Amino acid sequence: MADYYRTLGVKKGADEKEIRQAFRRLARQHHPDLNPGDEKAEGKFKEINEAYGVLSDAESRKAFDRYGENWKQADQIEAQQRRYGGGGGIHDPFSSFEDLLGGFSRGGHRRPAPPARLETGIDVSLEEALEGSKRTVTITAGGSERRIEVSIPPGVYTGSVVRVKPGGQQELLLNVTVIPHNRFTRKGMDLIMEAEVPVEDAVLGGEVEVQTLRGKLRITVPPNTRGGKRIRLAGQGMPKLGACETLGDMFVVIRPQIPKDPTDEELDLFQQLKALRS
Repeated sequence: MADYYRTLGVKKGADEKEIRQAFRRLARQHHPDLNPGDEKAEGKFKEINEAYGVLSDAESRKAFDRYGENWKQADQIEAQQRRYGGGGGIHDPFSSFEDLLGGFSRGGHRRPAPPARLETGIDVSLEEALEGSKRTVTITAGGSERRIEVSIPPGVYTGSVVRVKPGGQQELLLNVTVIPHNRFTRKGMDLIMEAEVPVEDAVLGGEVEVQTLRGKLRITVPPNTRGGKRIRLAGQGMPKLGACETLGDMFVVIRPQIPKDPTDEELDLFQQLKALRS
């Protein structure tokens, strides 16, 4: 069983910041671009991404904490619990009298067999979760294989289950994992990103260009903006699953940056500023 907390090296009670910091540290260490040709590092990078994708999303983390390796089936498990009394445990699916009859009704006629349920995992990027996407999936029926195209709706998140009925009695369940993005952090329908701005713009005010998932935007940085201040961009977040006209927001976290290689003139100006402030 995959222990996502152990994969990231954090405790079960770790907060969002600890999980994000652990992911960034490990992702840099094992990134394929920094370890060319290293299959072990590539595999570890995928494990790290999967773990962060689950633990960074409140709903999927809650399901994992409760059901462990069966967290993707949380909806089905809870539906079964409600069906058989809603208690705290998972009930025996053959505990009712009718189920013990082996699939026959009391009149002696066999009830229609339930749909053959197939299940597979599917990874999508954050961009695909924004716009929706299509995938070609191979299913096996009656000893033969068939390829079908399925639609992934906008707004899916890690833990979403897309149900597809390809025909007959079959039902295909696609367990979605949204791959963590290297620039944006997702919180429900909202997106969070960081933007570096020159220190003079943070003090005096100015404009900065940011790259959203939908394109580039210029935002105004107010005077005297401290590091960590969030600027809200309404409607630039993720769509709501099943109601894609409802959009979340994007929050740009301002990070003032000092000059990397200040000139003598710039250093002299900083000295003057220091003298004025002291």
